[in-house]
Amino acid sequence: MNELRVDKWLWTVRIFKTRALATRACKNKRVRIGDRVVKPSALVQVGDTVHVRKPPVTFSFRVLAITPSRVGAKLVPNFIKNVTPPEEYQILEIQRAADQRRKGLGRPTKKERRDLENFFTPGYDYDEWDEIDDLDDGDDLDEGDGDYSPEDEQEVLDSMGFWD
Repeated sequence: MNELRVDKWLWTVRIFKTRALATRACKNKRVRIGDRVVKPSALVQVGDTVHVRKPPVTFSFRVLAITPSRVGAKLVPNFIKNVTPPEEYQILEIQRAADQRRKGLGRPTKKERRDLENFFTPGYDYDEWDEIDDLDDGDDLDEGDGDYSPEDEQEVLDSMGFWD
């Protein structure tokens, strides 16, 4: 056997978990043989280089041999050679560094949110607001008898210059 459908080949060498996922990747134009985008029925031959886009990385594999059935994980290196450039793996490392928080842990804490904001917008100091809040100017409305009046709110808004 010298050639095999690309969707079946992607499944047999364990690049995709199911053949349906391999077929979908081909239909979504994420699989190339050489420089051409291929359909699921395209044939793979020994010596071809297959490029598979799994965002954010494009993996590249050289076909060493063709097998008609799915092989065990230990036997995969007998059938393909990973020729993915190191730059693609650096993209993965950058993404892993940005995704330090595991999924399902809920919303980030206040500290984690500030760290994320500082990471994505360097030079902007979000902690500056904490320092402003810590200053006590004696004009806090929440201190006092606890009674709320619209006049107090209006007085504060007027003093801040909202109606000028």
